Amino acid sequence: MSKKMYETQTVKQTLNKVQAKSMPFDWSINPYRGCAHGCSFCYARGFQSFIGREADDEFQNRIMLKTNAAEALEEQLSRMARRFRYDIGELQRHVGLVVLGTATDPYQPVEIKARITRACLEVLAKYRIRTSITTRSPLILRDLDLLSRMKVDSVNISLNSLDPSVIRMMEPGAPLPYKRLETVKKLSANGVHTGLFIAPILPFLTDSKENLEELMTAAKDHQASFAMTSLLRLSPDVKNWFMHALGQHYPELVPRYKSLFQGAYPDPRYAEKIKTLAGGLKQKLRLFDDAPEKRSGGCKPERIAGSAAPFQPEMPLPSPEVEQLSFPF
Repeated sequence: MSKKMYETQTVKQTLNKVQAKSMPFDWSINPYRGCAHGCSFCYARGFQSFIGREADDEFQNRIMLKTNAAEALEEQLSRMARRFRYDIGELQRHVGLVVLGTATDPYQPVEIKARITRACLEVLAKYRIRTSITTRSPLILRDLDLLSRMKVDSVNISLNSLDPSVIRMMEPGAPLPYKRLETVKKLSANGVHTGLFIAPILPFLTDSKENLEELMTAAKDHQASFAMTSLLRLSPDVKNWFMHALGQHYPELVPRYKSLFQGAYPDPRYAEKIKTLAGGLKQKLRLFDDAPEKRSGGCKPERIAGSAAPFQPEMPLPSPEVEQLSFPF
């Protein structure tokens, strides 16, 4: 399969409760299923089997658009708000942090026209919900007007190498490194708390001290506030596709990967080595992990300015003029 196919889906809810206690957030939103960036290592490929699909190139060529995501999100938050008599502080405490981009990129190319991610952000802004976004795309700059009015805990720009050839081979549809670094700089310059998400670190490709230090230094030079790192994880479905891609571009590394990954995770000794290396570099460059929950603090009850009435979600946000941007991918 090589031609892009787009399908629409109607969802009952947009906010998905995160069950894993290890995750530093409470809810996730993914406006799309499948991702045109086509990263060979993407763990979301493993979710394809839930709907009877394969983790192969169907993942990047058959994209599902959750066209009513914003409407479903409005319904969910409206119900919650009624429970708390529209006290925004209570609503914020109940919802906590919402993260976009945990499975597929919310700013993949189809968002240019579909605008589902933007519509969801408008709802989150309306209810003053704490939000974090993870993306590889400079398309997020289109929504700077909206981000500046939201409770944005962080924007995490994913990038694991400054080498364009590695990016093109392992992330064939994703923007090139310099575009992502420029995105970090522009977001930071506009007051958006932004950092680099170095994920996944690829053994024998992007895991050297030189690569990681060069990448983190570039992030610092582009005004990144923090850096986070994550090692490659290969669930069975993802491993099959990743090894296929690796064999096409770096066949000499296949035996080394098979030896390192006996299961989904790399050998613990290797993992500890990389964790120590990355931690030392972050310390050196003062790019400390910045977990959103450590910065949030408690939410105080909020009232609409100039009114004694409690927060009313029916009050629409102003509609700012938006410059329509498109980016070559």
